[in-house]
Amino acid sequence: MSRADTAVILDFETSGLSPNTGDRAIEIGAVKIVEGKIVDRFQSLINPGMRISPFIEDYTGISNALLRDAPNSEHVMTQFADFINGFNLVAHNASFDKRFLDAELQRASQDYMGSFSCSMLVSRRLLQNAPNHQLATLIRYAGITTDGSYHRALFDSEMTTKLWLYMLDDIRNRYDIEQISFSVLQKLSKKTKKSVHSFLESCA
Repeated sequence: MSRADTAVILDFETSGLSPNTGDRAIEIGAVKIVEGKIVDRFQSLINPGMRISPFIEDYTGISNALLRDAPNSEHVMTQFADFINGFNLVAHNASFDKRFLDAELQRASQDYMGSFSCSMLVSRRLLQNAPNHQLATLIRYAGITTDGSYHRALFDSEMTTKLWLYMLDDIRNRYDIEQISFSVLQKLSKKTKKSVHSFLESCA
């Protein structure tokens, strides 16, 4: 069984919303957990080969000057492919990060075998009373302590890791499921809100 508490939780900062329209990754951060414990981290700026907009500079705090001296995507993603080898992947709004991961790995002629799960979709099922399901809101809602700034890749991946482990603990405590598989979280993210309780009871 592939465990839900053993995964790589990742986050990209990017020049825009879609690699299909020419946007590129400008930073990647990731946290590796094994049986619920952080065992490694990965962080790097990525030179996108283009200037980023003043809006993105302000939003992320990543300047064109910083990116000018950063390694290129092929270099970073070759290292990152090694980092995620053999692990399933988690991201908050995973469809966004998966698009950039796939595009940047393809540029580096790299691939991965792990499956993806989305912490945002899982939170919509488990934390239904949260004001919204943005990462910062959920961290406050869950009472998780923070020390850093959002919209930097490693910090966001650290916060997503804390949220992911919080939700796994919530499932264990409420449904007495000692060992939660990664596939259970993937299935949960696709359930209707009304069916969450019965689904998790059936997994106990």
